[in-house]
Amino acid sequence: MSGQPDEGIDDFDLPKDPRPPRGTHDTAEALTRAYVLHPAVKTDRKRRLPEHGLAEAVSLAAALPGLDVIGAQIVRLSKVAPGLLFGTGKVEEIKTLLKDEKIDLVLVDGTVGPVQQRNLEKEWGVKLLDRTGLILEIFADRARTREGVLQVELAALSYQRSRLVRAWTHLERQRGGFGFVGGPGETQIETDRRAIDDEVIKLKRQLAQVVKTRELHRASRRKVPFPIVALVGYTNAGKSTLFNRMTGAEVLAKDMLFATLDPTMRGITLPSGRKGILSDTVGFISDLPTALVAAFRATLEEVLEADLIAHVRDISHPETAEQAADVADILTSLGVSADTPQIEVWNKLDLVTPEARAALDANLSNRANVYAISALTGEGLPALLDAISAAFDEAKTETDLVLPFAEGRKYAWLQAEGVVVQEQLDDAGWQLHLRWTPRQEARFAAL
Repeated sequence: MSGQPDEGIDDFDLPKDPRPPRGTHDTAEALTRAYVLHPAVKTDRKRRLPEHGLAEAVSLAAALPGLDVIGAQIVRLSKVAPGLLFGTGKVEEIKTLLKDEKIDLVLVDGTVGPVQQRNLEKEWGVKLLDRTGLILEIFADRARTREGVLQVELAALSYQRSRLVRAWTHLERQRGGFGFVGGPGETQIETDRRAIDDEVIKLKRQLAQVVKTRELHRASRRKVPFPIVALVGYTNAGKSTLFNRMTGAEVLAKDMLFATLDPTMRGITLPSGRKGILSDTVGFISDLPTALVAAFRATLEEVLEADLIAHVRDISHPETAEQAADVADILTSLGVSADTPQIEVWNKLDLVTPEARAALDANLSNRANVYAISALTGEGLPALLDAISAAFDEAKTETDLVLPFAEGRKYAWLQAEGVVVQEQLDDAGWQLHLRWTPRQEARFAAL
């Protein structure tokens, strides 16, 4: 087949999924035959190798029930074609392949513009989803709570609003007015766009109530002297497995991208005897759609309230460093303070080869606040729990404080926190001598 000289396709044979079809799909014939394309543009300066990017895209496709991934390819491009994304020769070559394989759905692991999507669907005669659309489909399938459903709907509508130039020609037809004013009337696309805008406004109002409720919950937790540990990390790094191991909970934990979406909190008892709260959050991913970040901000803001952030990494993954950089970028975009203590948890030791384990141990000896564990087997967990306990027993300072009797709530908080060393009563109120950590002092100031 002819194509642009700088382009090429790398083929990958995918093993058949031994698992039975998920969801309501009872037979293989009911599954949608999907094909994954990963565009690798020469001018892109991404952290990842195209092969690893393709593998992640295939895993994303496998996470969506009802899809049968027939194959996947890296399409190497010298540049992006404005109208078709790929060169005309490559489009024809892929068209033949899709027809031979009887493909129903093409998944492009990258950003596909509305015009490009319309043109490619017309050329290939199949449905097309880009990376953002695929992640939205997964989130829509996994959302369980009312909040999660609202967040996904908002992100999906924001995405669909830019997709109204698709192959449906009725969107371009004009609707006549009633004759009271001049002009041809508004087009169907304008009507649909206004309908989406109205729905977005309604969803934002409902989510505003969610934000208020979450803030009330956070305000209640501030009154309770329990430190909060937030587990963050790349999707499928093992956060939910670690969460279950530490708390005895039964949060869904699978070897699958975005197995859990809804945040969960459980109480834990640290080795020192101190009680705390452990929070499991939605996993991050590279090129996370901005619409999703915006919609899930109310959920992700739980991380901002954490007293300690535990960054869970899949240390067995070939691109664990790149994944860690993506997580750091998202935490920065959320506004996580540099003052918030963080530790790294290198998970999935059970998948590390003996040769890699030796290099890993040597690397650990030069790193502070890094703990290697296996959430599956429990290896290294005692050392991690000891480190979390130690993080809340940081250096303490002493100070004197006069608290009026009207500030009974603050007095109760100080007593519950165990920071009162001595106290006396006089006409001014409680004369207190305190011994506390900088974090406790900051939380007291926020009351």
